Amino acid sequence: MSILQVNNVRKVYKRADVADVALDGVSLSVEEGEFLAVVGASGSGKSTLLHSIAGIEIPDSGQVFLEGRNIFDLDGKELAVLRRRNIGIVYQFFNLIPLLTIEENILLPQLLDRRMPNTEKLDTLLNLVELDNKRKCFPKELSGGQQQLASIARALINDPSIILADEPTGNLDSKMGQAVMDLFSAANRQYGQTLIVVTHDERIALQADRIVTMKDGRIIKDERVR
Repeated sequence: MSILQVNNVRKVYKRADVADVALDGVSLSVEEGEFLAVVGASGSGKSTLLHSIAGIEIPDSGQVFLEGRNIFDLDGKELAVLRRRNIGIVYQFFNLIPLLTIEENILLPQLLDRRMPNTEKLDTLLNLVELDNKRKCFPKELSGGQQQLASIARALINDPSIILADEPTGNLDSKMGQAVMDLFSAANRQYGQTLIVVTHDERIALQADRIVTMKDGRIIKDERVR
């Protein structure tokens, strides 16, 4: 069953007299529970595609359906709620809030949603990422790898149906990078969460079920690995 359908999405950035085509009519279907890696050179459109799926970038044309809903038919408030409840987003540079503790950062999606914090799920995630003894620490007190694990825990706190990760291991050493991927794999294999990872790392891509290769804003290859 398809959880995500991208239909002929086009995005052009205009700078002075130059038009930079980031996405050139991209179409993509992703099945529920699938692990998809998106690869390609810098500037190929990978991140723009991921941000369009998340509703962060608004394309010039095309449609993105998530669980049967065209996300661009939603108003700003509805889209923000969709992102908090249905989409877990992980960035390369962590995006943790410096003035909040690790515990508060992880719970932030629920606090913004004005929901009662799920302390049981918080405890489970902190144990899973081995940060239980760091819950009252601030981001600056953690290593880069620990901050990335905390950002993934934040993305998982609401049990999203789809996780979008943009170069999540780009700033980590190989050992910590694999720890991050092990956490993603657990979410994907054990809990059936759909996972889309943008990466330059071939070793990371080969852990996916399927690899999509982009070039010049287009998908040039779509192959199943397993």
